[in-house]
Amino acid sequence: MPSILPKQLRTSRLPALLIALAIGLASPIAQADNLADIQKLMKNGQYPQALEKTDAYIASKPRDAQGRFMKGLILTEMNRPVDAIAVFTKLTEDYPELPEPYNNLAVLYAQQKQYDKARTALEMAIRTHPAYAIAYENLGDVYAKLASQAYDKALQLDSANSTAQGKLSLIRDLISTGNARPAGRPTTVAKPVEPPKATPTEPVKVAAAEPAKPASPPAATVAPVAAPAVAAKPIDKPAAEPAKPAGDTAAAEGEITSAVQAWAAAWSRKDVKAYLAHYAGDFQTPNGMARKAWEAERQQRIEKPGKISVSVADIKVTINGDKATVKFRQDYKSASLNSSAGKTLIMIRSGGKWLIQQERVG
Repeated sequence: MPSILPKQLRTSRLPALLIALAIGLASPIAQADNLADIQKLMKNGQYPQALEKTDAYIASKPRDAQGRFMKGLILTEMNRPVDAIAVFTKLTEDYPELPEPYNNLAVLYAQQKQYDKARTALEMAIRTHPAYAIAYENLGDVYAKLASQAYDKALQLDSANSTAQGKLSLIRDLISTGNARPAGRPTTVAKPVEPPKATPTEPVKVAAAEPAKPASPPAATVAPVAAPAVAAKPIDKPAAEPAKPAGDTAAAEGEITSAVQAWAAAWSRKDVKAYLAHYAGDFQTPNGMARKAWEAERQQRIEKPGKISVSVADIKVTINGDKATVKFRQDYKSASLNSSAGKTLIMIRSGGKWLIQQERVG
């Protein structure tokens, strides 16, 4: 399910966690003026006024997901995590198909060092939206935090455990490295907090490890007799693969484009059987979920009452043999949701058809 939420959560209190990326700022907001005014107030740091206006908006549209999500963001910025958790929790109950509330719950739980709850929330986000890359990255950071706690505990029980000490140093360095995000990345990240420094002055860095140089062999006592030079045997170069005719590539691109459009059309008309037929037998389901369980879940969501429209645009295809990477913009519209997001499909040729093997956002 594409994202429909209007703004990403920002915080300076949580290191190494990316916060929920929402699409609303890049797509039209159906409710227009009221939400736009609230966003301006939030941008200017006028959170009490934004909260007052959001409460009035929600009173007129109590089921609106965007307004309620924005209230959760405002409460978070006002340092009211308990209230924000209540808002996001209710959103997960009313809109279980949206990954952002789960992700933001995880951020709030992690701020309170409740990493097990954070992990559970992120796993739900991934199960709901298997292509939600931010949740995967956040989950990795949460696992790193949990590992750090475990090694800390091991050192408390056995302070001479050099193996645990080395691993803890590596994890702390990994967390510290993960905080430094490149500028210009579309997701705003939390301001890094310096982790406790390890005891060694030069902490071990995961990416910087170099293999030890072998010791120089002892000099020979007697100079060896020079062996006659042997001509190097020429290496047979493999014959270069003949380039595929341009016509074949163009034809394959056309087939792939048609397959993606047919997939979106089946989704739009709620033809679950045709929609699922576009997925390969080895499609990578979220969290190793059983294929039948995943199909049942998709059927339940697609067949919900109400009209939906899914369209694709700006399709770009890269072909490598019987495998292709397809990038495009996906527009999703329904009575209550309206979003636009980038999507990537990994497709394989099977039985003369191009089928989806992987699906992710971005």
